[in-house]
Amino acid sequence: MKVFFRTIHLYLSLAAGVIIFCSCLTGTMLVFEKEIQQALHPRRYFVEPQEKRLPLANLTAGVLKQIPKSKLATVMAYDDPERAVEVALIVPEKKGKKPADAPKTEKHSGVHPKKDAKPKDAERSNLTAFVNPYTGQIVDQFNRRQTFLYSVEMFHRYLLGGKNSLGDWVISLSTLFFLVILVTGVILWWPKTKAIMKQRLKIKWNGSSKRLTHDVHIVTGFYTSIFLIIICASGLVMTFKWANNTLFFLTGSKVVAKEDIKAPLSVYQPGITAISPDAAVSVLGNKITDAENYTIRYPRDTAAVYTFNVLKKGSVELATDTYYVDQYSGKLAGSALYADKSLGQRIRGVIKPIHTGSIYGWPTQALAFLVTLISLIFPVTGVMMWLNRIRKKREKPVRGRMRVVSAEAKV
Repeated sequence: MKVFFRTIHLYLSLAAGVIIFCSCLTGTMLVFEKEIQQALHPRRYFVEPQEKRLPLANLTAGVLKQIPKSKLATVMAYDDPERAVEVALIVPEKKGKKPADAPKTEKHSGVHPKKDAKPKDAERSNLTAFVNPYTGQIVDQFNRRQTFLYSVEMFHRYLLGGKNSLGDWVISLSTLFFLVILVTGVILWWPKTKAIMKQRLKIKWNGSSKRLTHDVHIVTGFYTSIFLIIICASGLVMTFKWANNTLFFLTGSKVVAKEDIKAPLSVYQPGITAISPDAAVSVLGNKITDAENYTIRYPRDTAAVYTFNVLKKGSVELATDTYYVDQYSGKLAGSALYADKSLGQRIRGVIKPIHTGSIYGWPTQALAFLVTLISLIFPVTGVMMWLNRIRKKREKPVRGRMRVVSAEAKV
């Protein structure tokens, strides 16, 4: 049976080894992206605290005035008095220029979009203005799509090809292959006796080069396998619909897609002016004051509501509560608390931070960084072991012939 698993392990590794190496390398580079940005640009993210903050309405009005033709997408504010307010904007891009993660559109499909429908890309922010909440000054403007690490992410996700491109499928299938490689690797590692297990739990540093290559491959592979399996599985959940559905099936939860979650509507009242974002914030009261940060999505039309995504202090990243505030009455129109969601929804909500390692802050980030860094060893040592095995097979018949020749010489 192990011969079967060894064959699968070998040929999938040879087929996807280069892509897996590139994915692990780029993944390692992205683990501490936020921390790198904050270290390189502290004045962008941090300000000098003062006595009183300006109203959000004043901040956003100032931003829209200073950045012409921009549309407001979201506003993110922090409990930390030293953090700048992040205003996400939609700025018209040059014609013919699309973001790398934009889905490919099919030509001549015969399907005509609705007149009221807007392209998803048009609703996606492409510029962030960092604003001093005490003075209203824009301290910096940041377009992540123009950064090196964004290009690294696009390579990590799509091989720079964009969503639904050939590069996207290559990465997705390679991730699936990597998961199978990891599982078969654990099966192949599993020892028959305790004595063999002791040997496979430590590296023999004073052994031959072949033994050292073998030990580094299987020992580090065993210790990192569980973490890499989690990283791969979470990546598949974000990529494949069947993997996402499997998550909900295993947790006994009903599949809920993003498009199925609809926000309530405001009760339109003619002649009544919509409330300010500050008034909407005050409606939530201690839900905001006890938050680590919160994001506001402003109403896009007369029927929409203010949408708040609130991260409680001590909560894991993206485990947010959602609140909806009627833009006319100023009353709470509805909510979707993280704790009230099904197990499948709660896990799905934090799949991305699980994948990136940011779920519990720097400890899990450091673990993800170390694991993905070590994983770079496997494709290299695996190829070395395969080449050593090929050489060994070639050398056996040659040595046999030499023995026959030497015996004939003696005769």
